[in-house]
This record gives sequence, C-alpha cells and structure tokens, in this order.
Amino acid sequence: MQLKDCHNIEDFRKMAKSRIPAPLFHYIDGGADDEVTLRRNTDAYNDYDLIPNGLADVAEIDLSTTILGQKISSPLFLAPTGMTRLFHHDGEYATSKAAEKFGTYFGLSTLSSVSIEDVGAHTDGSKMFQIYIHKDRGLTYELIERCKKAKFTSLCLTIDTIVAGNRERDLRTGMTMPPRFTPSSLMSFAMRPRWVYNYLTHSDFELANLVGRTEKGSKENISVIEYLNSQFDTSLCWDDAKDAIDAWGGPFAIKGVMSVEDAKRSVEVGASAIMISNHGGRQLDHSPSPFDLLEEIVDAVGGQIEIICDGGIRRGTHVLKAMALGADACSMGRSYLYGLAADGQRGVEAVLSMFEAELKRDMMLMGLNSIDKLNMSHVRKRNW
Repeated sequence: MQLKDCHNIEDFRKMAKSRIPAPLFHYIDGGADDEVTLRRNTDAYNDYDLIPNGLADVAEIDLSTTILGQKISSPLFLAPTGMTRLFHHDGEYATSKAAEKFGTYFGLSTLSSVSIEDVGAHTDGSKMFQIYIHKDRGLTYELIERCKKAKFTSLCLTIDTIVAGNRERDLRTGMTMPPRFTPSSLMSFAMRPRWVYNYLTHSDFELANLVGRTEKGSKENISVIEYLNSQFDTSLCWDDAKDAIDAWGGPFAIKGVMSVEDAKRSVEVGASAIMISNHGGRQLDHSPSPFDLLEEIVDAVGGQIEIICDGGIRRGTHVLKAMALGADACSMGRSYLYGLAADGQRGVEAVLSMFEAELKRDMMLMGLNSIDKLNMSHVRKRNW
C-alpha cells in the first residue's frame, strides 16, 4: 500500500498497521477498557447534520482562524502526542515541519522524543508545548523556562492523566518505552524489517525533555502506564494550574476539560483556551466524547475563553460541525500519527492535504466562503 492509495483516515490507518510493529500500532490505535469512549469520539459527529445553502460566491475559500495568539491557515491543528520517534525515525522533526508547511499549530509533548530546544530550532511555525505537573515541581517549571527560550508560542496543561487509564492493548502487547524485544514480541518486530533497520541505525530513543531528570523511559524500559503512575502528581489542583499560567505569562490552554464546571474554573484561573478532550478515549472509558459536550460548554463559557474540540476527528465535515457548534478550532492526534507511521513527514503532509481538500470542498458545498461564518444555523441535531 502506498500514500497514493490513501483516500481517508482508515486508509492511512491500514498503511500504518502494515509499516510498524504491532505493539506500536496498538499503542496509537487503542483506548481504555472496552474502548467505548474511543469509538464514541468519532461516532458522536453522526448525531448532527450539516445544512447547506446554495447560490453563494464560493470562488475563494478562507479556512484561516486565530487561536492562542496565532493566525493559522486551517482550524485543524496537530495536538501534542508523545514518543513519536517510535512510529517513525524522524518523529517530531517530521510532524513539526509538516505543520509549518501547512501553516497550522504543532503541539509538542513533555514525553516527546525530540527536545524542546531541537524543535524550536527546527521549525519557525506556531508551536504549543504540553506540560504535566510532575511530582518534581522543579522539573515542571524548568520545562516552562526552556519553552520561553526556545520561542514556543503557547503552552497547554494536560489535567486528565494523574493516573494512567487501563490500556489493555498495551498490556497484551507488552508495549514499553523504549521498545523491549521479548520472545513474545520478537516476531512482530521481525515482520517489520524496515522499521527495525531505521530504529537501530538512528540515534537512540529517549524522552528527550527529561534526560538527566529520569532514566525511566529512556535507558530503563518501562510501560507507559507505569511511567505515568510513577511520575505525575495525583495531588494536582486548580492552584497548580494558575501557578503554571502565571509562570508562563502567555497564551495558555488547559487540556482535558470535560465538564462545564471545569470550563468555568479554567476561565477563573486565567487560561486563554480550553481543549475539550478525553485523551483520545485512553483514560476514563464511558466518558462522553468532546463533541457531545461542546454545545453546553460553549453555552457556558463561549466568548470568555477560546474553545478547542479535540478528539475523534476523521473527516473535514467533523471539523465543520464542531466549528458550527461554537468551537474556535479543532485538534487531532491519532489521525496524523497514522500518517507519520505510514510514511514520515510525507505521510503527515498527506493527511493534512486530505483534510484541507475536504474542508475546502465541504465549505463550497455548504455555500460558505469563510470558516468564521459557520454557526448554529448550519447544523441540525438528528431526531433519532
């Protein structure tokens, strides 16, 4: 299978599955428990129809919007995802350059495999850094200062991973960081010789932002679940969020907001934006999808804080529905990781190109020439 054969995200998913070892694919692909929320994240968009209008001037389509202080060319950007050099040897170098090429935001995770400084030097595009509150508070604030020096444009704090979700696929496949070659997983790696060659002939995998602060995940094999449970502070509270916002002093998002109450608290502590997100269905199973909650959160805090809908997006129409319900932007994780695993930077660019084409075509079919003209009149909830 080649990139030219990929016409939708499911095609990129199949190509990714054929290119990387099973433990790594299932780490991208899987969710928590029975994966009910994982499936709901995408299925929720089917509850609304789009309402088109005809006889409109759609010769020129403007997809640009402004979020977290940056004008971006598309309302869809790359959410922070960790350890991407496991999926392709170019990792965050590839994803950040693809985002820059398409004029959209790139998110870098604390658990990235390329450092803050290297990404800062590698791309001039809009860059968000995603932080966690570690048990070692000094590490958290050290990361914030490093982002300032590397000229990142915004920060986001993830609040939904104080303990890792029950990711059963990872338990079954033995997924670790760095990968552990065991008798049970050896065949899966042996069947992907190109991945193995690139992994062994490029620089060693490490959690690049944490070198010297923790051996876990870089030199010491550890499951992702074990890492999250050992490093992140379960006493995290809203005062910690406010302290991080004050320490950064610039555009700041809170990621993992899944209630009106938390949306209101985000406004109170001075956040610039919220990312309605359930961590891709990887934390609390049977929680709602971000899209399920979007309308009520917009009703509660719309106009007071920027609202980003994160999760489950597989089509341009999904983005349009979220924007019509009041989102200021949308973000994706899995969708671009499938492209990365399929073919590195070219794969990510192919995903972004597909979404750009879908959004422009769908806007024309909607009779709209600017993304900021989308509103509630353009969607209707189905009466099931």
